Amino acid sequence: MEEVSAAVVMDSVMEAPIEPIRGQIAGLLPRLRRFALSLTGNVADADDLVQDTVERALRHLHQWEEGTRLDSWMFRIAQNRFIDSRRASKRRSRVMIDTGGASGDVAFDGVRAAESHVTWKQTCAALASLPEEQRSAVALVLIDGMSYRDAAQVLGVPMGTLTSRLARGRDALAARIFGKDSEVRI
Repeated sequence: MEEVSAAVVMDSVMEAPIEPIRGQIAGLLPRLRRFALSLTGNVADADDLVQDTVERALRHLHQWEEGTRLDSWMFRIAQNRFIDSRRASKRRSRVMIDTGGASGDVAFDGVRAAESHVTWKQTCAALASLPEEQRSAVALVLIDGMSYRDAAQVLGVPMGTLTSRLARGRDALAARIFGKDSEVRI
């Protein structure tokens, strides 16, 4: 039986093993998946986007500059891949979020479970109804916890544009979830 050993891939430009970078990419997968889910609205498309993002990142790893933030680079790739796929398919319909059964794990009793389920559905529908620019900003900052500076860099917009998108997105979410005249801040 032949012995198969794992090859350490070397990139001629980077001159260092890329295995540690691959490990960092693997560590980013949960965050990338959350971001992709917020963009695409369903689990299957999110998984496809993450796979496409990782494939592209590994194929173009020589373009990543050592010392820069790998997570920002990966989120930017995901954002660009999503935009490209939307343009290519020319579908501009509303995004529906597939909860994947996650709402069943939220509550502890019947009343709370029902309330949580309704709130979860309302929140998902409200997030899905936001324009893509606002949804991306909300996903990166409010869901993933990314800093404003990093999110602005990922989205390729100035900080003021990001904060404006966040403010409009928060207001729209609050209005859709809590009512039109709501003063609640998210």
